Amino acid sequence: MDIFADLRDEGEELDGLVAGLAPEQWALPTPAPGWTIAHQIAHLVWTDRQAALAATDPEAFEEMRRNAPPDLIERGADPAGHPAGAGLLEEWRASRAAVAEALRAVPPGGRVPWFGPPMAAPSMATARLMETWAHGQDIADALGVVREPTHRLRHVAHIAVRARDYAFSVNGLDAPEQPFHVVLDAPSGEQWSWGPSSASQTVTGSALDFCLLAVRRRHRADAAVTARGADASRWLDVVQAFAGPPGPGRPPAERPSAFSSTH
Repeated sequence: MDIFADLRDEGEELDGLVAGLAPEQWALPTPAPGWTIAHQIAHLVWTDRQAALAATDPEAFEEMRRNAPPDLIERGADPAGHPAGAGLLEEWRASRAAVAEALRAVPPGGRVPWFGPPMAAPSMATARLMETWAHGQDIADALGVVREPTHRLRHVAHIAVRARDYAFSVNGLDAPEQPFHVVLDAPSGEQWSWGPSSASQTVTGSALDFCLLAVRRRHRADAAVTARGADASRWLDVVQAFAGPPGPGRPPAERPSAFSSTH
């Protein structure tokens, strides 16, 4: 799969979801407390710009990170510093194009600094796709839209599996010594797998639900994902596909399966 093409397509799908919004709809609340649809897009603009800066001027990015205030993410999501509605969307279109160009220009083997560990350019593109998809989920939920899952979820699941030990560490837990076998049911009907099939601890289930867990947009009780083994089960409580603190996550749905993959 071409991660850069998939990043473009993920952005275009979300673009299509917000392009027709009436001015007042940009102020609709999303499941993230205190964040409207405008906050979600403003945050994507900010993170795209930071990723482009990290790819083109690592020293400037590192200086920004060293001097960052504790509420950096909240400030970055504040739509007050952006034009409203269609103007904000135009800013996001520009930031998407800029970060894609910057990451494509990173030399093979180059590393891009970030708020977590440095990454290769394709990994950073995967992270941008993951975040676009995650914030797109908040917007879809705010609008009452059920998005059709795509093959691009494999990128989200992959980064979550690769970040297993990181998820344990940011939650103050020791990472398991043994690998897990992860088998997920893809939207196409095929299966995606990671880790040795001989592993004694496994995670199985819906790729969509696993990804929703990994971006902390669903509570584990609402996800069709099963763990076998104590460590694998603990992982499903802390799994995350993004850098930084885990945050509070989402509460369980008020009615059974309200946010399941079959809803």
